[in-house]
This record gives sequence, C-alpha cells and structure tokens, in this order.
Amino acid sequence: MKIENSGKSFAPTPAAEAKSRSPTNAPARTEGGADKVELSPLSAMLKKADSAMASAPEVDQERVAEIRQAISEGRFKVDAGRIADGLIASVREMLDSRH
Repeated sequence: MKIENSGKSFAPTPAAEAKSRSPTNAPARTEGGADKVELSPLSAMLKKADSAMASAPEVDQERVAEIRQAISEGRFKVDAGRIADGLIASVREMLDSRH
C-alpha cells in the first residue's frame, strides 16, 4: 500500500483561526483592562474538601492494629444500626450543604 502526499496542508484555516480568537473565547476583561477569572462552584467545593482533608487526623495505626486483631479473633462486632445512623447523618449533611 502506497501513501501519497495529497498536498493538503494540516495548518488551521483562516476561518478556524478567526474562530479561536473570537470574543466568546477571549478572557473576560475588567474596566481597567486586566483579565478577570471566574471560578466555578466546583472549584470552591474542591478547595473546601482539600482544607477538610488537610485538617483530618492522621490514621491511628495502633487502633487499626487493635481492630485487625479483634476481627481475626472473631471479637469484632458490627453495629448495623450505628452504621445506618451515620450514613443517614452524612447524607443529610451533604444535602443541607447543597442548599
């Protein structure tokens, strides 16, 4: 199979260049001519999540070892009601934070 050069250029056409420079794609400008950046609500949520993670306590390796030992010995009991209550509370908190 032979591939021939068709002579067509893959450079952007003048219309494509004009479209990429159109005002709808240009950054917003303030009165002083400086660029203006608007962050989405998602970025604010990510920043909040990042700060929450930074303030979260480190993993207590000693406690993890205790729980692992209790599981292996069959002493670890799961309180389904407590887990359900915690899940419901976290969902309510999440829904309240959206409003």
